[in-house]
Amino acid sequence: MNDKNCVVARMGDLSSMDRYKFRRALEEIEKASGRGTELVSVYVPPHRQISDVTNYLRNEYSQSSNIKSASTRKHVQQAIESSLQRLKTYRQPPENGLVVFTGHKQIGADQTEMVAFVLEPPEPVGSFLYRCDSKFYTEPLHDMMKEKDIYGLLVIDRSEATLGLLRGKRIEVIKNLQSLVPSKHRMGGQSARRFERLIEIAAHEWYKKVGDLMTEAFQSRPEIRGILVGGPGYTKEYFVNQDYLHHELQKKILPTFLDTGYTDEYGLRELVEKARDLLSDLDLMREKTQVQRLMDEIRKESGGLAAYGEAQVRRSLEVGAVEVLLVSEGLRKTRLRVRCTNGDWEGEKTIVDEGDLGVCPTDGGPLTVLEKTDIVEELTTAAEQKGSRVELISRESEEGTLLLKAFGGIAAILRYRVE
Repeated sequence: MNDKNCVVARMGDLSSMDRYKFRRALEEIEKASGRGTELVSVYVPPHRQISDVTNYLRNEYSQSSNIKSASTRKHVQQAIESSLQRLKTYRQPPENGLVVFTGHKQIGADQTEMVAFVLEPPEPVGSFLYRCDSKFYTEPLHDMMKEKDIYGLLVIDRSEATLGLLRGKRIEVIKNLQSLVPSKHRMGGQSARRFERLIEIAAHEWYKKVGDLMTEAFQSRPEIRGILVGGPGYTKEYFVNQDYLHHELQKKILPTFLDTGYTDEYGLRELVEKARDLLSDLDLMREKTQVQRLMDEIRKESGGLAAYGEAQVRRSLEVGAVEVLLVSEGLRKTRLRVRCTNGDWEGEKTIVDEGDLGVCPTDGGPLTVLEKTDIVEELTTAAEQKGSRVELISRESEEGTLLLKAFGGIAAILRYRVE
């Protein structure tokens, strides 16, 4: 029985690399699948005494003796024993509590392997939980990892309005509305004045409808840091300044109104792009700026101060030429130090997770793995040793997709050209 352990340190205020490591840990945990209810998840809040938790688990151990299947009974009891062993190393829960995952995962051919993961989460565990299932229970940890910077979005004119959310790096459309406000009239005299009044009444109802929809969409979201408003012409300013908004939402309106050419989904994207200065602290804006800078360098006739692809970037890192290393969080590769089985060659290579090791380049024999590291962590360490800044680019933005698909997820902005 092989007991594998993965311990993730307490995160506190998560940096980009902390978030990356935590997400990768969750991916590994979620790959595990048990037969029946053999995987144990234990969530320990910071205020819960470790002794209370161990007493609870001992009771569950006793109760598990009633499981009819001998194999399941044995595996559940071993999982609980493993959890108890890990809890022994703590006198009291860490600042944010503790999460322990233990159990037998399937590895094929009717074989299982004992695994154990101990995580100190980025936010406090809310309540004690013990669960036995065929998968580890990770939903509360995903909730902790959700982007916290959320902004409301509105683009509006007299004919159309679109509401959305900027959630970290993602733009989500909530609703697109078309108005019934007439745009023109050709009548003269008294008919014209009457028609103008009807238009203004229709516009008033339109603004009221948009205001009510914003209350419905945004009022129940206290996490919204601010609301961006844009659109063509003066309509946006008029709408905000004429008390069509709930007073609580009014406080969240960001003071700059931004001109956009559209009031549909594209208008939301335009709005976010034009809000670059307002939202410069958001990862989305930083990613856009860095990837755009990379593209500007690549477009130069000389190739500019840019490198892309693993081999070229590694060479630039080795000589200290990298100013900013851009790495996609979507990379799923491992950097290996390997040796030929007969000992006549040793070197490094990169493989896709769970990929084929290949053969020894000198004699075609099998290779032995001496060391392995996640490529994102390995490149980040190499960059930091050379004084280079590292930007982790998410998969969720357009820029992140471009970096991953067009450049293999690895690129760099250089201090000087490397031939």
